[in-house]
Amino acid sequence: MPHALQDRMVAHCRSRYPKEACGLLAGNDGRVMQVYPMTNIEDSSIGYAMDPREQLRVEQQMRRQGQQLLGIFHSHTASAAYPSSVDVSLAISPDVSYVLVSLNDQAHPDVKSYRINGQTIAPEPVTIESGG
Repeated sequence: MPHALQDRMVAHCRSRYPKEACGLLAGNDGRVMQVYPMTNIEDSSIGYAMDPREQLRVEQQMRRQGQQLLGIFHSHTASAAYPSSVDVSLAISPDVSYVLVSLNDQAHPDVKSYRINGQTIAPEPVTIESGG
């Protein structure tokens, strides 16, 4: 993921604090090329849900741009960047990354990525490219 896109994702999460933020990550061949900040219709500090109409529009835009959904991100405002039991229960696709942005220490956001398949949580590396 280019550094600028991680910055955009973290900025979106910070802008919604103390509520949770969420969004989608798109690209190709495992490389994130676009961050789509989404509306958290739960408007909650302990959960998130995306607006289905907004999600459909964004996924259509991804397809028009020849991109695929690579990941779903959301923030944890008062806990670590690790999937909660609710996160695990809502993870419906083992084919996408679940990226968590912990704002528990706002001065030092922690970004971690996981693959979730059933009850199995597998950490995966987050590679940040310098520059764009």
